[in-house]
Amino acid sequence: MTTQLENKIYDTIVVGAGISGVSAAYHLKKYSPKVDFLVLEGRENFGGTWDLFKYPGIRADTDMHTMGFSFKPWNSKKFIADGPSIMGYLNETIEENSLKNIIKFNMHIESASWNSEDSLWELNVNNKKLNKSEVIRTKFIQMCAGYYSYESGHKPFFKGSEDFTGQIIHPQEWDSSIDYENKTVAVIGSGATAVTIVPEIAKKANHVTMIQRSPTYIVSYPSEYKILHLLNYISPKLAHKIIRLTNILRQRRIFKRARRSPKLVKDYILGLVRKELPDFDIEKHFTPSYNPWEQRLCLAPDGDFFESIKKNKVSVETETIDSFSEKGVQLDSGKLIEADIIVTATGIKLQNFGGIRIFVDGNEVDVSKSFIYKSMMYTQIPNFINTFGYINASWTLKADLTSKYACRLINFMDDNNYAKCLPEAPEDLEETKGFLDDFSSGYVRRAASIAVKQGNKKPWINNQNYLKDIFEINYGKIEDNSLRFS
Repeated sequence: MTTQLENKIYDTIVVGAGISGVSAAYHLKKYSPKVDFLVLEGRENFGGTWDLFKYPGIRADTDMHTMGFSFKPWNSKKFIADGPSIMGYLNETIEENSLKNIIKFNMHIESASWNSEDSLWELNVNNKKLNKSEVIRTKFIQMCAGYYSYESGHKPFFKGSEDFTGQIIHPQEWDSSIDYENKTVAVIGSGATAVTIVPEIAKKANHVTMIQRSPTYIVSYPSEYKILHLLNYISPKLAHKIIRLTNILRQRRIFKRARRSPKLVKDYILGLVRKELPDFDIEKHFTPSYNPWEQRLCLAPDGDFFESIKKNKVSVETETIDSFSEKGVQLDSGKLIEADIIVTATGIKLQNFGGIRIFVDGNEVDVSKSFIYKSMMYTQIPNFINTFGYINASWTLKADLTSKYACRLINFMDDNNYAKCLPEAPEDLEETKGFLDDFSSGYVRRAASIAVKQGNKKPWINNQNYLKDIFEINYGKIEDNSLRFS
């Protein structure tokens, strides 16, 4: 027995109801009102990352005027938002724009197959609510499933972990049953998750030790506006535009300066850390081996991470781990870090398209053999756009651009009676590097073998530059020498 969803052909299917999926749905309703579409979400709620992660202190690591949507002002004075506040913002966006009925939850897509004879996609969907498999057909796919596995984080093997008598938890699997009050906690890792979770746990824990193999750059920044927010009293809409533009330009300026003068920026950041912790070994514990913005900078709102160290609630150990023992973590130096709970903030696992297998005319696509077009389309995959935000700025800036471009492309195809579009790399295009080769983060390096290729000229380059992308994506011609229509 077929369901209502199986009996029709959609113009496009949006995969995922996180920030990117909500952006795609809004833009389709506004700019492509004739398009018949659905948002399919594999989980039972919207929000993606912000609904999945429940660990203490979960928050954005960038300002909400750029992390939020261009069409939905963020009016709070506190611009570094926590997870629940972001979920509230997304819920408001969905309600205000009547998107709720468009989103179908518990619809886990297992594979997507393109058939060139019909110029259609067939999505094999596990309807978890009805406990049945369904096939949904669509002319186009907008992939908004994120870039990492929701099933499990990166969990390196630690010798002796079975001997530890306490609790071992990865932040991606955190739930409300975990009680760390008055406990001694060891957090393994030095990335954004560790820098977020350590000071928050320290508020209730007896003591927290952050164990890092190598340091990362940590920058203290106020969590609330002191002056810019006053513009809201004049005009909230105008304030949003001014603050948003100010923050976009600041993000870009910092990134460019870090690339042009890495030593200058490194010395500046470390100088700020020395002011926070004048009696600490900054060289050992806070001086990374890489230059700023080769990995994302970690944010410490209002200096919370440094404050927890000054209050003797947090210790930092910069050393490799030998093993776990009954009582805690044994370092290679022989030192034992005793713990009741071990938090393995060891990162995420990157994957393409939310783990959905992609087939074109019966052949499974190996994305690593594709070139990326305008950082969103692939040479092997027709009628397909993937949303991947910025690494060096707010994710949503790129998500909004991608959503607008998808509308322009779908409208163009409809106006010209085109059934298929596919990027086609020119013969002289040379591979220069992988999609994220400019960044040295562990999660990026671990996924190098599955990354799509970049070319040596436009539009085959991942700019990682919002100001460039505005013109190339928003205002560039749809019909160019690299996109083939039929």
